[in-house]
Formats: sequence, C-alpha cells, structure tokens
Amino acid sequence: MNEEPARGSDGQAQPASAETQSSAASAMITSGARRVREALGHVIVGQSEAIDLALVTLLAGGHALIEGVPGVGKTLLVKAMARAVAGEFQRIQFTPDLMPADITGTSVFDLKTQEFRLVRGPIFTNFLLADEINRAPAKTQSALLEAMQERQVTIDRASCALPPVFVVFATQNPIEHQGTYPLPEAQKDRFLVKIRMGYPAAEDENELARLVAEGDTPERRLAEELRVPVLQPNELEHLRTATARVRVSEAVSGYIVNLVRQTRQHAAVWIGAGPRATLALLLASRALAVLEERDFVLPEHVKTMAVPVLEHRMLMRPEFEMEGVEVREVINAVLEAVEVPR
Repeated sequence: MNEEPARGSDGQAQPASAETQSSAASAMITSGARRVREALGHVIVGQSEAIDLALVTLLAGGHALIEGVPGVGKTLLVKAMARAVAGEFQRIQFTPDLMPADITGTSVFDLKTQEFRLVRGPIFTNFLLADEINRAPAKTQSALLEAMQERQVTIDRASCALPPVFVVFATQNPIEHQGTYPLPEAQKDRFLVKIRMGYPAAEDENELARLVAEGDTPERRLAEELRVPVLQPNELEHLRTATARVRVSEAVSGYIVNLVRQTRQHAAVWIGAGPRATLALLLASRALAVLEERDFVLPEHVKTMAVPVLEHRMLMRPEFEMEGVEVREVINAVLEAVEVPR
C-alpha cells in the first residue's frame, strides 16, 4: 500500500525528512550491492570469499592481487564483475618480452597528417586484468605504478587521465616460480587486498561438473545472464560515494592503527605494514560494512579484512620462514594481542 505524503496545515505536501531520505538511499545502496553479489555468485560456482573481496576492492576504489592455481576462475571473476557493472574489460598477458609501451600506448607518426598521434594502450579501460604479472620484468611492472596510484599515465611526457572507474586485478601463480620476477614491495603495497583463490569445496566442484554436463557452463551464464548489466555506471558511482560515507568511530580507527603498528613490533616480522596499510584497512572495512548492509564499521569488519589487507605488505624474518611460520599466523596473533574496542 502506498503511503500518503505528509501534509502541512495548508494542505501542501511536505518534503520527506532527512531520515526518510537517508533510509531510502541506504535501501538503494543495499539493493545494488546485493544484486551484484548475487549475479557474480550465479556465474562463479563457489569462491564466495573471493567474490566478496573483489566487491570490496571495487567499492573502496582500490586494486587487488589475485593468487591461485590455474583453472579456479580468476579471469572469469574479473570479466563477470566488469559485465555486472557495465564496465569495459581489457586483459594483458604479461610475458618476459612485454614492454611498458605495450601497456600504456605510444605516439605513432601518421604519414597522412605528418604528425604524431597517440595510440592508447589497453590500460585505458575500467577493469584491467594483468594476467601472470610476475612473468614480466620490473621495468614493465613499473608501468602500472603511476596508473594505480595517480590514476593517470604519462606517455612521451604527456599525462593522460584514466577513467574514474579504474581497477587493476593482477594474477599470479603461487606454485610456478621458474621464469618469474618477484613483485617489488612498493608495487605490492599499491594493492588494496590480496585475494587467495584456492580449490573449490567438493560440493561446489560437483555442482560445477553437473552444470557443465548439462551444457550450463559458467561462460554461457556470463554471456547470457549478464548480457544486461546489473548496475549502471551512475549506480556504481552512488555505491562508491555511499561507501566513503560509512561511519568509522574514533575507537575503531584507533583499533586499526594499533593493529597495523603491532605488525611492526612482532618478533617474527622483518618489515611490518606501513601507513598505507592503515588507510587500506580502513577503506576495506568500510566496503565490507556496505556489503553487510551497515552504515558503520564494526571491529569484526576490521578483523575480517586484516589478513587480505596486511598479508602481502609484510616480510618475515628468514629464521622464522625456515621454521614454517606464515604471515597469516602472525596477523592472527596480532589480532589476538590487540584489545578490541567495546
């Protein structure tokens, strides 16, 4: 039943209260995030944690490093997200002979006009999949640094702005290290989160096999069910704006700072997380709060995002690595040690 608008003593309809407008905006945001999450979950069988982390990356305006063995759906995840939010998708296969100009573009001399014209590279897109990024040398990997941090590309001393929605998803194989180049610490620090995509659970793999046997492959679902985007570009902009307005109390922000600072003091850590990690953990926690339909950040959101945000930003001492101590164990120990605000 439709409610009648409130009317004043003169019989004229009164504008909705700020609380009502805020509630309506919150409902729209919640609906948008839920629809995207459901659409991705329908295309990608299992991997719900990876889907949530990819959405956190998108809402927070960051970039993600995806680590997983071949065939677990890394490329499919990024393509499905681009389709769901009406974004343009480009893929670059990183190889040892890839040059920076192959990513950013270059100036080409036009014989007809007798002038140089700019030919833009694949980096000018909304969703860039840097596939097997650790197979390219540092010189080529560094071509992404300016784009990821400044949202612009410099070509022949001219700065070119990237689209407002620009997200880099870089993949790497955690097992095969022959012929690879480790990512520099400065570049890893530019990634908001690290997404680990492992093997699917037995029931998920059985479901995937059943769907493929029936001809209902993930690729078909991607082509058919995401033919029409779930969100329009302006809706994504509203979602990002709402994410930036999620409230973070002084107690929670202090908790985030204490967690990050504690990583620098742990006996097993050689280099702890830096100040950029503090900001990343705050932004990621905000985005997770939006996915969980809240307009404020809880300490539980911070705890959930601690490992994905901090793991790739910390270096262990060699003696602890030799003993098999993992970064995740250290982060969990830090979470246990730092007092949670009430």
